[in-house]
Amino acid sequence: MNKVILMGRLTRDPEVRYSQGEQATAVARYTLAVDRRFRRDNDQQTADFIGCVAFGRTAEFAEKYLRKGIKIAITGRIQTGSYTNKDGQRVYTTDVVVEECEFAESKNAGSGDNGGFTPSERPMPSTAAGDGFMNIPDGIDEELPFN
Repeated sequence: MNKVILMGRLTRDPEVRYSQGEQATAVARYTLAVDRRFRRDNDQQTADFIGCVAFGRTAEFAEKYLRKGIKIAITGRIQTGSYTNKDGQRVYTTDVVVEECEFAESKNAGSGDNGGFTPSERPMPSTAAGDGFMNIPDGIDEELPFN
């Protein structure tokens, strides 16, 4: 089984190209910075930078919605390959072929703001009663959309 699940932040905006021919297919390439769980001795690097490639609708999604710094979760598979560069040297590649992609945080969470509220507008929880439960105002039952 070849299955990969990653969560990280884009290091730059996706690079999107379209294949040539009658059925032009979108191809998106981007790099995810994935935090490491543990640090090894004498290793200053705290993240791995993993190359990802998406095709078709997944690539079009990347082109439309993904930007540098956005945190996403992807599932896919590892694909290896090789090619000969212009200097005649053999170059080996490893990429994650993205099959699914979704946002891993709210739109405002990564920007460090207050969830779309200015500090004066931000809803404040009511004070808790001595038993640790929040006081519920009288008459709230009429406003609830369910019973």
